[in-house]
Amino acid sequence: RIGSATSLSSAVISNRLQELVKLFKERTEKVKERLTDPDVTSDDESPATSPAKPVPSAAPVPSAGGEPGGDNAAGDEHYCEMLCCVFKHPPWLGRLKNYQFPSSIDPLTNLMYVLWLFFVVMAWNWNCWLIPVRWAFPYQTPANIHCWLLVDYLCDLIYLLDILIFQTRLQFVQGGDIITEKKAMKENYLRSQRFKMDVVCLLPLDFFYFKVGVNPLLRFPRCLKYMAFFEFNNRLEAILSKAYIYRVIRTTAYLLYSLHVNSCLYYWASAYEGLGSTTWVYDGEGNSYIRCYYWAVKTLITIGGLPDPKTLFEIVFQLLNYFTGVFAFSVMIGQMRDVVGAATAGQTYYRSCMDSTIKYMNFYKIPKTVQNRVKTWYEYTWHSQGMLDESELLVQLPDKMRLDIAIDVNYNIVSKVALFQGCDRQMIFDMLKRLRSVVYLPNDYVCKKGEIGREMYIIQAGQVQVLGGPDGKTVLVTLKAGSVFGEISLLAAGGGNRRTANVVAHGFANLFILDKKDLNEILVHYPESQKLLRKKAKKMLKNNNKPKGAPGDRLIIPPKAETPKLFQAALAATGRLGGKGPLAQLRWRLKELKAMQE
Repeated sequence: RIGSATSLSSAVISNRLQELVKLFKERTEKVKERLTDPDVTSDDESPATSPAKPVPSAAPVPSAGGEPGGDNAAGDEHYCEMLCCVFKHPPWLGRLKNYQFPSSIDPLTNLMYVLWLFFVVMAWNWNCWLIPVRWAFPYQTPANIHCWLLVDYLCDLIYLLDILIFQTRLQFVQGGDIITEKKAMKENYLRSQRFKMDVVCLLPLDFFYFKVGVNPLLRFPRCLKYMAFFEFNNRLEAILSKAYIYRVIRTTAYLLYSLHVNSCLYYWASAYEGLGSTTWVYDGEGNSYIRCYYWAVKTLITIGGLPDPKTLFEIVFQLLNYFTGVFAFSVMIGQMRDVVGAATAGQTYYRSCMDSTIKYMNFYKIPKTVQNRVKTWYEYTWHSQGMLDESELLVQLPDKMRLDIAIDVNYNIVSKVALFQGCDRQMIFDMLKRLRSVVYLPNDYVCKKGEIGREMYIIQAGQVQVLGGPDGKTVLVTLKAGSVFGEISLLAAGGGNRRTANVVAHGFANLFILDKKDLNEILVHYPESQKLLRKKAKKMLKNNNKPKGAPGDRLIIPPKAETPKLFQAALAATGRLGGKGPLAQLRWRLKELKAMQE
C-alpha cells in the first residue's frame, strides 16, 4: 500500500512538473522569437472588440383582462376589439394626438414635404386644367356652382397652408452652414422670389364675383404657382429608382395639356362666330369637349383634312393654330427624344462598346470560341451589374462618399478575412477603396500553378474550385461566396510566392482583387497593423510548410517521454540534501528502474 500511494503521488507530481516545463518552454520560445524578430508583436496587442450594443427590452405582454403587464402599464395602451377587454383608443390615434410638427424641414430628404408638395401640385393642376374648361365650355351652371366653388376654396386653403406652415420652415444653406433657426428661415422665404409669386397667386380677385358674376378667368393667378410643380418634379425624381418613366409621363402630359387648351380656344372661337354658322366652327352636336379635342389634335399635329376657314377671324385663328402646332409639336418630340435618350444612355454605351470589340476581333480574325466568350462576358457583366465598370460610376464622387459606398458594399466580406482581423479599422477602410471587381466566366483560370502571387482574391458571388493532383484536374476544395484565397501572397517576401494549385471559376464568379502594391502603399501609414500582418503571414507560411505524415506512419509503441530537466534538478537536490519523503522514495525507485533497464 505504501508503494502504491508513493507511485500515485509521484505520478501526480511528474504530470504537474511536465505541465510547468511545457509552459516554461512556450514562454521561452516567445521571448526568443521577440528578441530575434522585432516586428513580432504579442497576441495581447490586438485591439479589443467593441462591446455589443444592449438589446432593447421586449414590450410588456398584455394580460387576459386587457391590462398590459410590467412597469409600463400606465403609459402603454393597447387597442382590442374583443368584448372581454376594456375599449381604449387605437395606438395610431394616440400617436396622432401627440404628434408635434417639426420646427424645420429639410426640403431635400424629408418625405413628408414631398407628400405635401403632391397635394399642392394637385391643387395647381385643378386650376390649370379646369379654369379654361369652365371659361370656354358651358359646364359651370347655377345648379352646380356651389360644387365648383367648394373645390376652388379648398385649393386656396392648400395654397395658404403652404405659405404659412411649410415654406417658412424650410432649411437653407448659407455660407456652407445649414440654417435651422425659425426666424432666419422665415426671413429667407420672405426675401425669395417664390414668396412674391405665392402672394400673387392668392390675390383676392374673387370679390369681383359680386359685380361681374362667377367668372373663372378671375382665378387665373392661381396658375402662377408653377415653382411648386417644378420643385415636386425634382424631389420625386430623386426618390424614384426609374425616374425616366416619370419623365416620359410628364412630357406626355405637356402634350395633352397643350391640346386641352387648344380645344378650349376652338370652342370659344366657335361660340364667338356662332355654333354651326359655318362649316369650320363646331356644329353643336355630340359631346362638345370630345369633338373640340379631336379638332385640336388634327390641327396641332398637322394631320390635315380640316374644313377651310371662311371668315377673316377663322383664317387668322387657323394660321395661329398651325404655327403654334408646329412649334409645340417639335418641342415635344425633341423633349421626348432627350428623355428616352437619357433613359437608354447606359444601354447605348454598352452596345457601342460591344460593337467596337466585335469589330476589333473580326479585323484581327480572332477565333470564334474566344469571340463567344468575350460576348458572354459583356452580356453577363451588363445584366448582373447594370454597367461595365463600377469605378466609372464613382469617379465623380468625393473620396468620403466613395468610402461610405465601399463600406456598405464590401466591409462585411473583408472583415471576415482572418488575415485582417485585429488590424486597424481605418486601414481596412482604406483597403476597401482599392478593391477591384472582376467577373470570371465558367472554367476561367483565376490563377495557375507556378505563377507568382501578387494579388488576393475575395469571392463576392459564385464559386471557384481549387484543382490539384497528379493531373492537375482533381477538385481539392470548392470555395463559395465570402471565401478568401491568395492572402499569403500579399505579405510574402522575395517578390511573392508561387501558386501551389490551379483555381478555376465554377460557373460565373464575381471576385474582388487586392493588389500587393496597393496594400504596401496603405501599410506605410499603419506600422502596427503591418507588424501584425507580418506575424500572421509567418505563422500561416509555417503551417503550410509543415510536413504532413501519412496516417499509417504511426508508431505501435510510442517512445518514452524524456524526463523534464527541472524535475531532474529537483531529484538531484533531494539526493544531495539526503531528505526523506516522496521525492526521496521516487529517486530511489528511478534508480532501480534504471538498473533494471541496463
